[in-house]
Amino acid sequence: MYRVTIGLTGDDRTFEQIKKQLNRSVEVIKVMDFTGIPVHLKELMFLRVSGCSQQDMTELFRLSHVLGTLVIDYGPSAALLQSVQTELKNDDLVSLFQSLFPGRIEIVRGGSVGTEEISLRGE
Repeated sequence: MYRVTIGLTGDDRTFEQIKKQLNRSVEVIKVMDFTGIPVHLKELMFLRVSGCSQQDMTELFRLSHVLGTLVIDYGPSAALLQSVQTELKNDDLVSLFQSLFPGRIEIVRGGSVGTEEISLRGE
């Protein structure tokens, strides 16, 4: 079984129409509306920095440690970082890296996935 997270902004009528269309699809087992429900949302992002000096590489590893990202691959002049954070935190990371390494970054974002929070009361 697979779970797909779709985020959208729209009026109630449009939202209800989308839910009805999804429910009519044979492959869809269940449509869940997370409106007003506490949820956990995370986005996968890869950020590649190229054209790095030794000083840049040292700074990348330091930043990765401080900002909660992982260096998942690197070479003599490039590094690939992985970030699994909220969309807003990843936006902030992109802004920071664009200011520190202008014209030398490539970004791949996978979109947010989410699930409802678990109640501590066991409900």
